[in-house]
Amino acid sequence: LLFPVSNLCGKCRPRDSDLLQPSLNFLYWSLHQTTPCSQQRAVAVLLSNVSLLELLQKVLEYTWLRSPPSEPAYLSSEDALLCSGWLLVASLLLYQHRYNTEVHQTLSLDLTAVLNAVIFRKKQPVLLLVSIMQFLRAVLRQNFSSSLLVIVGQNTAQGATPPQPSSLQDAALHPLATWQVFSLVVSLQNLMVHKDLLLSQAVVACLETLVEYLYVKNQDVALHVASQPWHRFLLFALLSGGQKSFLQPGFLRLVTLFLKYQSSNIISQKEISQILQEAAEANLAELPEATSRALHLFLCQV
Repeated sequence: LLFPVSNLCGKCRPRDSDLLQPSLNFLYWSLHQTTPCSQQRAVAVLLSNVSLLELLQKVLEYTWLRSPPSEPAYLSSEDALLCSGWLLVASLLLYQHRYNTEVHQTLSLDLTAVLNAVIFRKKQPVLLLVSIMQFLRAVLRQNFSSSLLVIVGQNTAQGATPPQPSSLQDAALHPLATWQVFSLVVSLQNLMVHKDLLLSQAVVACLETLVEYLYVKNQDVALHVASQPWHRFLLFALLSGGQKSFLQPGFLRLVTLFLKYQSSNIISQKEISQILQEAAEANLAELPEATSRALHLFLCQV
């Protein structure tokens, strides 16, 4: 089925959302809900389809061309198509790198536009924000070096060159600029306070990947980001809602992140003891899967 569906996608226009959106979803789940052997073959089929990759390029570019909805919670059919496109490309990046699959057509993307979509948001629907952050995580995990993706600066349509680093610190973080890193961190912190479970999980995952990327590139910047005093306020904000439990998955993953990078000004020994006490009193068999995974990572880090 991958052959006819991917060929069908390649013959569509970027705005044929009624046909494209379920088709891209089918391709996405074909990658994820299969055996490793079949997964490798599926990746090869999709990456050899030039018309499909050209279509995905146009779908992603449409993110910056469309008018944002009047209500941020509203997900139109066009927005749903964009979500499917970003998630599929993020998966292709991940699996192309894993299996070292040959690429027949590269995608070009403006990094500044991707970052601005998260930093400035402009009433983006939550699901679209989550999808773009999934893509951002994929490129961060590969250090922006993928044979499937070409990262460029402004004006991708006319083949612009990447932005040049303006300082030694920027050179170490290239292609990210230092101001982009800090703007992104502030935006992620603000998004965490929205109390949307799907959004908070995506934000924490993106923050984890960003700090890991920074630690490889420039340890001073990574430790500076991980020890921002605002993070402590963020932890209290997460506990100030109706559910004051220390075993919230987002809260646990953030604490684990700060422990990993030894941010003692953010999380104290007393608070670690409180988490351990609550975990000891909890019925572990009844914890949600996301909480169990987050608690496991926390205990391993401790």
